[in-house]
Amino acid sequence: MSDVRSHLKSLERSKRSLTDPGRPRTFSMAGREWDLLDEVFAPVHSPSTGIALDFLGFTGTDSRTRSPSLLEIGCGAGVIAVQAALAGWTAVAADINENAVENTRLNAERHAVADRVTALHSDLFDALDDGARFDRIFWSSNYVLAPADYTYRSVHERAYVDAGYRTHRRYLEQAVHHLTDTGSVLLHFCERGDRDGLEKIAGECGRELRVLRRRTVLEGQDPIEHTLLEVLPGPLTEAERGSRTGARAAASGARRGAHRERVGVRPEKDRPVHA
Repeated sequence: MSDVRSHLKSLERSKRSLTDPGRPRTFSMAGREWDLLDEVFAPVHSPSTGIALDFLGFTGTDSRTRSPSLLEIGCGAGVIAVQAALAGWTAVAADINENAVENTRLNAERHAVADRVTALHSDLFDALDDGARFDRIFWSSNYVLAPADYTYRSVHERAYVDAGYRTHRRYLEQAVHHLTDTGSVLLHFCERGDRDGLEKIAGECGRELRVLRRRTVLEGQDPIEHTLLEVLPGPLTEAERGSRTGARAAASGARRGAHRERVGVRPEKDRPVHA
């Protein structure tokens, strides 16, 4: 593993961020001031949040008749969700770190968009309502791969490394099931991560990854490429194929029963989900 991909280096960065005597209580980004609570990923110590804002185009303010919906996974201090709300979106901001959830609420109040941002304590999609659907799902991931048996020493470390890419696997498997019919799943990745490993997992999940944007920034002495990926449903996995076969059989049985009872309206067919 190259030095830029070292999970030990990333864990050192996590520790420095937490113990830095100059760690601010507030910081500036995108022309605004933001609160920063303890144990929350600090955008001032990494370029990833600024790059994500650039990738997504959440700048300025907007008033539109229709408010598209965003689900942000790993919201941290809430910069992306709040910027989305200021740009005319409604946002659900989820994080496994309870301090991050509170931090997002504080920044939504600070920028007067608390009515458009819902901060949710959630491990990925676990706390969502079953029927929750979004026009865009976005995660600026903890792209550095840690050994599968690594034990996190703090919730803050989860913002920096992913043990065995278990969280990435769950995101690739589950995200497309929370989209509107015209929605898209986006993933902010980086060459500090294992792209080949990510592609392998995507294939195992029946997903395809398409590059939408790239940007290279200097991090210390290293030029690091960041990438915005779109997650697309690919060929069905065995589990999904079995699930859909069962659903079709149930629907067919329902139609036959309705015909026997001379009910003239057929059940509406499930519509495919497009990313």
